[in-house]
Amino acid sequence: MLVITTTFLTTRAPSPFLQTMWKSPHKHVRLVGIPAVMFLLFLCFGIRAGSAPLVPSDLTAANFNTLYTGSVQADRSKEYLFHYRPNKSEAVRVWVASTTNDSKLPLMFVVQQQQGVMSWQVPLVLRAITGILYLYRDVSRTLCSLDVENSTSKLALKSPSQLHPMAAHATLEEKHFTVAVTTQSPNNVSYELRVTENSHLLLRSGVKYVFNATPSQPQFFLYEFASDEKSVMVNVTSRIEDPCSVVSVQDFGCPVNDLDQNVNFAGTYQTMTSQAAITVQRTQQNSRFHLVFVVKTDDYACKGILPLTPINLQEVVDTDHRVKELEVEITKTISHKVYMYAIVFCCTLFLPFYLVAFVWMCIRQWRTRPQRQLDLCNVEEQRPILEKLSEDDSIPSSLSGDSYGAIVSCLGHVGAEGPELKARRLRVDWRHTSISSSDEDELEDYDTMDDALSDKNIIRSKPCLHVADLARRKHSAMTKKYQIYCWNLVTVGVFYVLPVIQLVLTYQSVVHDTGNQDICYYNFLCANPLGQLTSFNNVFSNLGYFLLGLLFLLTVAFREFSNQMSPQTKGTHSQHELGLPKHYGLFYAMGFALIMEGLLSACYHVCPNYSNFQFDTAFMYIIAGLCMLKLYQKRHSDVNANAYKAYASFAVIIFFAVLGVVVAKKAVWFWVLCTLVHILASLALSFHIYHVGHWHFSIAIFKHIAIVFYNDCIRRCTRPLHMDRLILLVIGNIFNWSYAIVGFGIRPRDFDSYLLGIFMSNLLLYSAFYIIMKIRSGERILPVPMLFIILAMVAWGAALYFFFQGLTSWEETAAKSRERNKPCILLQFFDHHDIWHFLSSIAMFLSFLVLLTLDDDVDLVRRDKILVF
Repeated sequence: MLVITTTFLTTRAPSPFLQTMWKSPHKHVRLVGIPAVMFLLFLCFGIRAGSAPLVPSDLTAANFNTLYTGSVQADRSKEYLFHYRPNKSEAVRVWVASTTNDSKLPLMFVVQQQQGVMSWQVPLVLRAITGILYLYRDVSRTLCSLDVENSTSKLALKSPSQLHPMAAHATLEEKHFTVAVTTQSPNNVSYELRVTENSHLLLRSGVKYVFNATPSQPQFFLYEFASDEKSVMVNVTSRIEDPCSVVSVQDFGCPVNDLDQNVNFAGTYQTMTSQAAITVQRTQQNSRFHLVFVVKTDDYACKGILPLTPINLQEVVDTDHRVKELEVEITKTISHKVYMYAIVFCCTLFLPFYLVAFVWMCIRQWRTRPQRQLDLCNVEEQRPILEKLSEDDSIPSSLSGDSYGAIVSCLGHVGAEGPELKARRLRVDWRHTSISSSDEDELEDYDTMDDALSDKNIIRSKPCLHVADLARRKHSAMTKKYQIYCWNLVTVGVFYVLPVIQLVLTYQSVVHDTGNQDICYYNFLCANPLGQLTSFNNVFSNLGYFLLGLLFLLTVAFREFSNQMSPQTKGTHSQHELGLPKHYGLFYAMGFALIMEGLLSACYHVCPNYSNFQFDTAFMYIIAGLCMLKLYQKRHSDVNANAYKAYASFAVIIFFAVLGVVVAKKAVWFWVLCTLVHILASLALSFHIYHVGHWHFSIAIFKHIAIVFYNDCIRRCTRPLHMDRLILLVIGNIFNWSYAIVGFGIRPRDFDSYLLGIFMSNLLLYSAFYIIMKIRSGERILPVPMLFIILAMVAWGAALYFFFQGLTSWEETAAKSRERNKPCILLQFFDHHDIWHFLSSIAMFLSFLVLLTLDDDVDLVRRDKILVF
């Protein structure tokens, strides 16, 4: 030991501490210090030698593509030395196997390279996410490779005397590594070893490569960007769904994380069943990257289904059946020119709508100017008569033509006024202007029932209601009432969208930071990134909602301005105004809601997933609700809901939508509650609509329902006062009750879409009823709204076709959702869902125009001649 220590001190460069001690002027320091150091070294070497005796190893110079068999035990190990010349297009792969099942005393394989060490055991035991242990008897791993440019071995820096004895014959251009086989088992454990060269390490663009992988035999490859490549897409497919696997893109370097336990710790990764796609940008991964394929020990990560058999965490499952055949192809992505073409196309797609709207506004302004002057002359001539009628409140109802209390047919009454509707001119009945003084004296002897002309409950109980009966309030007050819809929506929208933007940007940051692309459900085969946005095309395609929503606001503003400039209704009483009440607050709210829908849809597509789908549907509920309110408000101006109650109802609906995201699939109580609320709300709303706001919409309305049902259906059977309205409400209740019962039976996980289906179906049902009743009442649909109806139906049909292509589905796992992914179909940039965005924005815009122009045919008809339905 003294010789060894002396040799150590003389052959190695002395440390500063030893130099100081040796050169010290004090002799006692040299006499005491140096022996003390020698004693400490002797003590350390002695303890190490006693505590960890070296196991004799048998070193063998080995060759590639040769099968080596042998056995080892606790007191004997085996070591193999391999030499190879580095090549960036090839990699070294080590395969080992053993027949032993003892996972407590396994074989240990240690591969020692010049720049790293890799080790594993056989049998290999892998723990699944469910906690089950799986055993594998053969393991294969690829050694981390280096480029030819960096292949100069550290052997060149050493003298031949410093090399391993068995490596003395190696040339300076070669590298070597050793494979050591050891075990702690006291018995002989046999094994097999084979080392091969993988000639397909370097993948090439546009070339497909097929290979196999298992949980114990992962694979990884290398790709190097060409000089003109900015990004590439990695396409991976498999003919079978099982077993579940992981595709990972990692920065070039060693070590490579190619095990189930560590593949998620580096780079970008996706779970996969039969299809996966990752877009890799050169700025993110430098000029090279590793492509890693790992097969999961079970399928829970891909299918989200736990095994049906009871789980015993102490039992080790023996499995050799999880082999997956994969096919990988790397293709070039689109160039920046395609991005520019797509952006220009998206903008120019909606430019014709602005041009047509501008031309239409100019033509309408030019055509209505002479008519306006003629109407002004007519109104000035008729103003004395209209003022007299407005001041005369003593005209009996029998002379007014309303026939209060009479049992007459509304449709027959309207049919008699058909010529006036076709003429669309203001006509004053000659009976109203030819009352003599003797007639006036005679009228004084009669009770004219002034309360019948002022009490709203009496007026609304008439069998034949006209628009004038439900538009008795001041026009200015009602205009302010409906303007609140727009301002409240703007306020709610701003406060709603700002946290949404912050949240989805945080989601996007998490995706980039963790590399977990299972968080967001993109169509990865057509996810064109730009900046921090992974799928820019899905975000940008929502531009149509914004542009067409803005155009609708401009159109409504133009119509409001034209109506204000028209002299037809100035100075007249509300009963003698023409057409339906002109309130534009709900139209402005609809236009702004369309803009907000586009913005929130874009936010949702920044990172689409289950938890933020409500952002995409929140304003769809509001749009559908506003459209129904606008249809009802057209002929029920005084009894329509105010903005505060309407938005409070929307808030309750969105609350249920949020609750559905959390508990829709699991909690039965939630579906019981939703079903009861749906049925009771449909019943209460139907009763409120049938009686034209006679009772307030509150809890007490159910008491009135019970009283009316008892008096009119049980105590005595009476004929309904409003048969057409009753038929609509019965059909609507049958549909809604059936929808609620079916929903309770199915309990779909996508509760937001289920809720949206309720709104859209009721809107479609009410719109159809409105148009049918309009035609039955003797009114007609002008060519312009008819054109809008046809175009809207075509646009909705085409949009729904692309919507139901189903490119993703967050109702399933991310891996199952990727099975639905499809390539781009428009300009190599837009997919089916982007086209849905284009067409649905156009369809909603055309639907809004239908509501805006549907009743233009009664603009010059007196309100007391327009039926309410």
